[in-house]
Amino acid sequence: MVKNESRWQKRERIRERLLDLVEETAVGRPIPSERQLCDELGVSRPTLRSVVDDLVRDGQLVREHGRGVFVARAKIAQHLAQPPGAPGPLLGIGGVNGTWHSRTVDFRTILAGPRIGRRLRLSPGEPVLRITRLRLVDDAPMCIETLHLPAALVPGLTTSDVETGSLYQLLGHRYGLLLTDAEQTIEPTVTDEAEAELLEVPLHTPALLFERVTADSQGRAVEFTHSVYRGDRYRIHTQLTLLPRPDGGQVVSGSWAAASSVPGADTLVMDPYWTGQE
Repeated sequence: MVKNESRWQKRERIRERLLDLVEETAVGRPIPSERQLCDELGVSRPTLRSVVDDLVRDGQLVREHGRGVFVARAKIAQHLAQPPGAPGPLLGIGGVNGTWHSRTVDFRTILAGPRIGRRLRLSPGEPVLRITRLRLVDDAPMCIETLHLPAALVPGLTTSDVETGSLYQLLGHRYGLLLTDAEQTIEPTVTDEAEAELLEVPLHTPALLFERVTADSQGRAVEFTHSVYRGDRYRIHTQLTLLPRPDGGQVVSGSWAAASSVPGADTLVMDPYWTGQE
């Protein structure tokens, strides 16, 4: 027991010890029992449990009723950095861990309406193809993605088209759509009832909301995507350059870089939702 320790300092000490255990212990293996940890740290069980609950919520630990607390699988990381030697100023994702595949939840044509029409620069009465997919990583639900495409740009697109291969490659090869720019926002949210059921998490679980509008070389808005990611299993990794590089390279605010090592990076945009890893 540490003397003259504030409640915050005590919780931080427990948290640091538990995070060390996460680093030292193999995925799926248990951490020491509550009794052992309380004796080691000189704290009460309610205090220890409170910190363990926080790490369970954050996806670092998994509690199994009647069995104990185990080290969770690492979060899936999306990298927003240009890897050394990657060719060109390509737009895309710098790398996404895991093996991705998808299941189509909904596929239909709707009227754009004011909200979708504004994002796709269409009148509210224009037809839009709406596709909702559950994305899984290593067979675990990771995100729910709802994609909107102007129906006039993708005649004949079917469910099977979006369940295999890269949609962006398909848009280029079949429809001649050269995607050149995208604007994406990321913000915190919580899951609603339908999202929680599909993602297999409790209602109001912390999540990340991605929204993206992608345009082609003619300036047309080709795609509006709304995606909800599990906050306990997904994280964003960025690499920032704070000083000019010796080679004269520049940091461009808001730009995304594609990794040539990721399948599909030969196209303009590399996206985990639409890779060939189906």
